[in-house]
Amino acid sequence: MTSVRRRVVSRLTAAVLAPGLIAAGALTGAGTAAADENAAQPGGASATLDGLKTYSQALLVEPDGEKKEIGAGLFEMTVDGGGALQTYCIDIANPTVSKSRYKEVGWDASSLNDNADAGKILWILQNSYPQVNDLAKLGQAAGVAGGLTNETAAAGTQVAIWRFSDDADVTAKDPAAEQLADYLEKAAQNVPEPKASLHLTPAAVSGKAGDRLGPVTVDTNAQAVSISTPAGVTAGDVKVVDGSGKPVTSAADGSELYFDVPAGTEPGEASVSVQARTTVPVGRAFTSVGVKSQTQILAGSSESTVTATATARWADAGPIPAVTAEKNCAEGGVDVTVANEGDKPFAFSLAGESHEIAAGGSQTITVPVQEDQAYDITITGPDGFEKNFTGVLDCETDTTGGDEGTTPQTGDDTPAGDTADEGGTDLAATGSNSNTPLIIGVAVALVVVGGVAMLLVRKRKPSAAGSGSED
Repeated sequence: MTSVRRRVVSRLTAAVLAPGLIAAGALTGAGTAAADENAAQPGGASATLDGLKTYSQALLVEPDGEKKEIGAGLFEMTVDGGGALQTYCIDIANPTVSKSRYKEVGWDASSLNDNADAGKILWILQNSYPQVNDLAKLGQAAGVAGGLTNETAAAGTQVAIWRFSDDADVTAKDPAAEQLADYLEKAAQNVPEPKASLHLTPAAVSGKAGDRLGPVTVDTNAQAVSISTPAGVTAGDVKVVDGSGKPVTSAADGSELYFDVPAGTEPGEASVSVQARTTVPVGRAFTSVGVKSQTQILAGSSESTVTATATARWADAGPIPAVTAEKNCAEGGVDVTVANEGDKPFAFSLAGESHEIAAGGSQTITVPVQEDQAYDITITGPDGFEKNFTGVLDCETDTTGGDEGTTPQTGDDTPAGDTADEGGTDLAATGSNSNTPLIIGVAVALVVVGGVAMLLVRKRKPSAAGSGSED
């Protein structure tokens, strides 16, 4: 098995500066800052972790030889706007935070970013429980004489995943579950990363009033997506249109969308929300929002609400910037891309440095961010221009031990057998325990070591579908 890269002491940067995107439906003007933790994740499912539901026990041997008994199996999540998800853990050394918020991301924005065995994890998900819910058939394939239960099937599947996601020395305590884990580990093959449920590229465009701004390309597994009416400080008669200029209220995979901004429209911005109901593809990664909580990978989905947002900025003349931000796990930071569709250079400040983008130009700047730490990223420019992005970089697994070592998953906070979607798909799940004090303690310790004066973390109450608000 190929070893997975382990987290080491990262660059000691607790708060950095860089730009962000506008949340779905938000109204923003040229001189206001719009903080948005979803800017580097422009689309997909947002959900709340409900807990460990269907599980059995496993034994983990830490790198220092310490042995820990942990819960192994399926988690459940409730999707914003409706729907439920089943997930397995791909981050064994970190605890879960009860009721923490999660966002769908690609493998490159998660701890799978440099894992050569990520495709084998997807094969396991496709060929084991709950995707294969005929336990007699699954047990026969694995050579399990005594049969499998939902709990042992979930535990065996989770153990096999951990061996690839974390290179973990872990075994299932139940013999049938261990036999299933061994079978899955040996049979696994690399398969390609799944398609996003919904994604817009790019998530921000700009240009002159009187032009069509775009295109913004729709990437989705849904048959169709609905498009909201543009909203913004000076949106006015701005419309979303196709390449021929025809107004559209729905789109499909591969569709190209434009913002049609009438000539004479006052300089400003508008945003449009795209939404669909679909099953999120098995194998999509889910990372926590606002706090550090165990990274998850999707094992099953009911029909769920997925959303994405794109923004447009326009003016008659001068610099006209469009700013996007995307997590770059390979480089340990956030990629900030600034495009200037105006007729004059755009000068801006980012991470304490001055930059300038020529008219018609574009530049991507990677801002270093400390692993597992909250960051606050702001870009400022002339005439009060300001964009803000906040989040947590969650790109690596952890084997440092001590306070950051594995916390046993007991499932005590949510009784086994609960379901997240009554009347919907039966979603088995496993394990969650609340470790918020541990997370805070680790964060404080890192701040002291790094000599950083302040760590800014924006807390908000949960809101409706697509809001991306934090717990």
